[in-house]
Amino acid sequence: MPTLEWIGKDKVVNHHLDVPYRVLERQYSFDEQGQRTEDNGSENMIIHGDNLSALKSLLPRYEGRIKCIYIDPPYNTGNEGWVYNDNVNDPRIKKWLGDVVGKEGEDLSRHDKWLCMMYPRLRLLQKLLAEDGVIFISIDDTEYANLKSICDEIFGANCFVSNISWQRTYSTRNDSKGIVNEVEHILVYSKQPEWSPNKLPRTEAMNSIYKNPDNDTTLWTSDNPFAPGAATHQGMVYAIQHPFTGKMIYPSNNACWRYQQDTMLEIMNGWTRYKLEDLHDEKERAHVCGVSENSVRPGVQAIVLADPLEIAQENAQKILERGQWPRFYFTKSGKGGVRRKTYLENVGGRLPTNFWPYSETGHTDEAKKEMLAIFDGRATFDTPKPSRLVEFVLRIAGNENALILDSFAGSGTTAHAALNLNKTDGGHRKFILIEMMDYADSITAERVKRVIRGYGEGKSAVPGTGGDFSYYELGKQLMNGRNLNEAVGVEKIREYVYFTETKQRLPAPKADEPYLLGAHLDSAFYFYYEKEQITTLNREFLHTVKTAAGSYVMYADLCTLSETELGKYHITFKKIPRDITKL
Repeated sequence: MPTLEWIGKDKVVNHHLDVPYRVLERQYSFDEQGQRTEDNGSENMIIHGDNLSALKSLLPRYEGRIKCIYIDPPYNTGNEGWVYNDNVNDPRIKKWLGDVVGKEGEDLSRHDKWLCMMYPRLRLLQKLLAEDGVIFISIDDTEYANLKSICDEIFGANCFVSNISWQRTYSTRNDSKGIVNEVEHILVYSKQPEWSPNKLPRTEAMNSIYKNPDNDTTLWTSDNPFAPGAATHQGMVYAIQHPFTGKMIYPSNNACWRYQQDTMLEIMNGWTRYKLEDLHDEKERAHVCGVSENSVRPGVQAIVLADPLEIAQENAQKILERGQWPRFYFTKSGKGGVRRKTYLENVGGRLPTNFWPYSETGHTDEAKKEMLAIFDGRATFDTPKPSRLVEFVLRIAGNENALILDSFAGSGTTAHAALNLNKTDGGHRKFILIEMMDYADSITAERVKRVIRGYGEGKSAVPGTGGDFSYYELGKQLMNGRNLNEAVGVEKIREYVYFTETKQRLPAPKADEPYLLGAHLDSAFYFYYEKEQITTLNREFLHTVKTAAGSYVMYADLCTLSETELGKYHITFKKIPRDITKL
């Protein structure tokens, strides 16, 4: 598969591996009762800090768990630098490029810089996606082709789902020049191939074609009686004799009957008596299948009338006048061709398409008015997305318990959408928002607060959705060089160690085995650590082990067990990476 090359790519392809894990430090929690310093136990998170570091720090708890990711990254317009939601060309990104790419970064084009910024972040987002997860990325024409190329490389071209056109405007600007851009792209990739979206509610217009002219038990519409694939389903290519005219009906060219022959025989017996008979009609069936007469499947019988035509006509006419016709029926009062009933109750919802009109998903003007209403008429954000757009994403990509991530959170639209849907359907969707800019608290989190408690006054008042979240800052690194940073606390260290060993979340601690991290794939992991003293893996410690496993990984400062003893008990000893000379 062709891959995209750009200046600086070699510096960032594996840069996500070098990003240090950091502690996420909760600053406050918020719910319908207001802001509080104590932890309210919320699983919803708003994180302030560089999203590359924040994404890396989420891995120990959330790798492989995110059901739906929506991001609206900076648009590389070339006019005022990157349009990062509020048109800020952030100096922190420039510094990061200098640190990672080096002096070479000074000569990068704006496309090179944008790709260097996006690549490692997408690598981490791919790791965080669940096996049935999917990511939606808003982008304009400027970087669409480049984004598609690196997403093919990171997620896999076989995991490409769609390039959606979102109709972002509801009217064409008169001052526009050339071809007017009325849509933006939303690129969609799944973690695994062949991802299927949820179906959407049906519209009244879609249901209006369903009628009940024969007084059947439910509404139905006329549908094609045939299915494609005659050449590969030759056993479903045969004649059915018309009960009113006596003519032999074959499927159209390259098509076959919709159901197996025993099912078709049962349906036709609903009109009058039928039987199977070999008509030796290889020529007619070969023509339908598009193969030679010599190669068509031999011995396929037709469904023909079991009684003389006059009796069959009389029986069929009675059914026609009675109503509640069989599933395959005949048009023009029995004199026309064959059709199939499709019942409304069996069709389910409608599949989403790759064109999302503003009537269903909102537009940019709606998004701006939404922000003005939330912030009492103050213009706080230049380029927000409408909450209806993200709600649409969550409807087709998640469920009522989905875990949702937005690592370019901006104005907080993703949290707003999740809270709206939870209120609507009683769901328990959880969100994680990451915003690097200083407005993470004053705009991103503030919007979510107002959505939870309600906003506006009088007739324009919008009731609160309810819900909660906790606000975090990026804290200390978990490693100082090659040593653990013990200042972060033992629980964060235990979580980090277990994740690096298993790529799993740390289980709840066991009271009778305080040094056990957990068991995974028939291996038990122990972290024998005390902050103020040196620990030694010895026979005395082995007597405290209660978890049975096929093998053991045990961390301690020292080990006095012999190689023979370690082998006997299937123990791998690992030295805790810390400076113990001070102890």
